[in-house]
Amino acid sequence: MVFYLLVIGIVILDRLSKILAVKYLAPIGSYPLIKDIFHLTFAKNDGAAFSILSNKQLFLIIVTAIVICFVLGLLYKSVSTGASPWFSLSLALIAGGAIGNWIDRIVYNYVVDYFEFRFINFAIFNVADVFIVCGTILMCYLVIFKNVELK
Repeated sequence: MVFYLLVIGIVILDRLSKILAVKYLAPIGSYPLIKDIFHLTFAKNDGAAFSILSNKQLFLIIVTAIVICFVLGLLYKSVSTGASPWFSLSLALIAGGAIGNWIDRIVYNYVVDYFEFRFINFAIFNVADVFIVCGTILMCYLVIFKNVELK
């Protein structure tokens, strides 16, 4: 049950952060927290990671829905079979982030991004992206180094 609550919590946190970004960042564009290093910068991403597949929203909505169903199915199986709680955690992080970005695609027809590390000229990203990446790194670590598998 805790993993499903985590998914819901991630979606809520992501939605709130994006609502605030649309309301406060969109009108000003960017706000430096640490000048030339870390800014909150409003950006519309109408593609997937690093803006690949730009302007393919229907395709991305459908593919993301399929991925979400698959990850939630794995999470259900993981929890119900008593698999590693760390593996369940990785799935919950990925699912929560994926749902957050999927909601954006449906509501705005793009994903709202706002974290910008200017000193490394990295892509602008959001809370959902952070959870997806952390969940994926955790899952890869578990599978590669701990030989964790779904029962």
